[in-house]
Amino acid sequence: MFVSARLAVLVGVGVLPVVALAAAGVPAWAVTGGWIGLCVVLLAVDVCLAASARSVTVTRSTPPRARIDEPTQASVALHNHGRRTLHALIRDAWQPTAGATPGRLRTSVPAGERRRLTVPLLPRRRGELRSAFVFIRSRGPLGLGGRQARHDVPASIRVLPAFASRRHLPSRLARLRELDGNTSIQVRGQGTEFDSLREYVRGDDVRSIDWRATARAGTTMLRTWRPERDRHVVILIDTGRTAAARVGDGTRLDAALEAALLLAALASRAGDHVHLVMYDRVVRGRVTGVDGPGLLQALTDAMAPVHARLLDTDWAGAFAAVRSLTTRPSLIVVLTAQDAAESARGFLGAFPTASRATSVLVGSVTDASIGHLATRRDSREEIYLAAAAERTLRDAENVADAIRRAGGEAIAADPEELPPRIADRYLELKAAGRL
Repeated sequence: MFVSARLAVLVGVGVLPVVALAAAGVPAWAVTGGWIGLCVVLLAVDVCLAASARSVTVTRSTPPRARIDEPTQASVALHNHGRRTLHALIRDAWQPTAGATPGRLRTSVPAGERRRLTVPLLPRRRGELRSAFVFIRSRGPLGLGGRQARHDVPASIRVLPAFASRRHLPSRLARLRELDGNTSIQVRGQGTEFDSLREYVRGDDVRSIDWRATARAGTTMLRTWRPERDRHVVILIDTGRTAAARVGDGTRLDAALEAALLLAALASRAGDHVHLVMYDRVVRGRVTGVDGPGLLQALTDAMAPVHARLLDTDWAGAFAAVRSLTTRPSLIVVLTAQDAAESARGFLGAFPTASRATSVLVGSVTDASIGHLATRRDSREEIYLAAAAERTLRDAENVADAIRRAGGEAIAADPEELPPRIADRYLELKAAGRL
């Protein structure tokens, strides 16, 4: 049973007759008791006339997936098996980060009929969002109170990363088509393969002339080349404590997910194989052996429930997990935040050996505000902040130098710029024949 605000108003209205009758000499306790008794009787009648909240079958319909910060809808269906019309207040118990409507939903369900209610959602966090139950309050005809019941009907929605960096994909795909030979641009390098023959024009590289084809055709023929397909791209995402730091409106891990999705979409269109591993002390997410249209869905499903852990990453285990994915020549992209020499020792000690067949690219998310702090010196406080910012920038550059000496490449950028910069570097490696 429950009582509504109307009952409090009704009891408050009794103050007027109590005051009036007390002035006429009637004992106040008698008037007060009588009025409260009347209110209790009315409440009991109202509860008895309310439809049963338990004689209702509740079913749900929820989308299996949704993207963060994109509106979606769930629905709740009620089937009234009772003999009275159900005047209900519905509360769907979603987590606060689901962004459900804060108020209760109102509906009336005649006896033996069904009604479906829409619950707008605006997810604000990645992962599994759950609603364990639906709470129904059945109001009586007077609105003073009614019956209530909890229906355990669990539901869940997997909230995927936003993939806001997909806006950079069309321009990178256009560049990829140029490399693939769909335009007049042709490349020649160690990692390119034969594409087709065409007539020689002035300015072409004479080293690409095919003399046998020239003899058969009676005119000078030139070989054209395109970047090799069927290469391997391994993406390692650090989910340790450094990934939990907030940069801008999100965390470093969120920016790493954006960079990984853009690179994976681009590499998949280029015909390469993409592997993903998310690691701190153990594997938190892993995708391998998936190609074609199903790749992005597999990646987002693996990324959705993973959050940064307040643990130091075991880099020896992380790079061992990378080696277990493929032994073929590949591009290894490590998305981490190594900006202090002391904490980067384990990372640098386990750093894989780069070679002509294997390239290692390290992408780090930086905070643009640190660079601004380093330039402001108008007060004593700003001078101290500038000194700390300068040291942070110097430490990050020292780590980047150590990565270069180990044979890798370091790219540091803010969350908006990191995904397109890594995608551009991938295209540069393709164009140079190194992938």
